[in-house]
Amino acid sequence: MTLIIKGECIDIKDGTCTKVCPVDCIYEGGRMFYIHPVECIECGLCESICPVDAIRYDDEVDEKDVVFVAINREYFEDSVTGLGAPGGWNDKTTTRIDHPLVAAMPPIKLQD
Repeated sequence: MTLIIKGECIDIKDGTCTKVCPVDCIYEGGRMFYIHPVECIECGLCESICPVDAIRYDDEVDEKDVVFVAINREYFEDSVTGLGAPGGWNDKTTTRIDHPLVAAMPPIKLQD
C-alpha cells in the first residue's frame, strides 16, 4: 500500500503536501505532483493536508482513479522521466515533464 496523487492535482499544484512530507517523496512535474511508490513511507501526512483532496492510498481509490496508481509509478520509470529512485525531491528533480496520460488531458479551468 502506498499513497498516490489523483487528477484533482492537475493544474492546481498547491504544494502543501511537499512541505509536510518527512522523506521528500513527492516530486513536481509540469501539471501535477507525483508520489514515489518506493520512497513513500505511508505516513499519511500529505493526505491529511491536501487542500484539493487529491491524495489517497492506492488500495482506496475509486474505479475512475485507478489509472493514477500506474501514473504515479510510471512517472519515475525510464519511459517517462527516468528519475528512478533519486532519494528525495529537490530542485534538480523538478521537471516540466508529466506522465503522457496527464499531459494529454485538457487544461483544468480554475473556478473564480
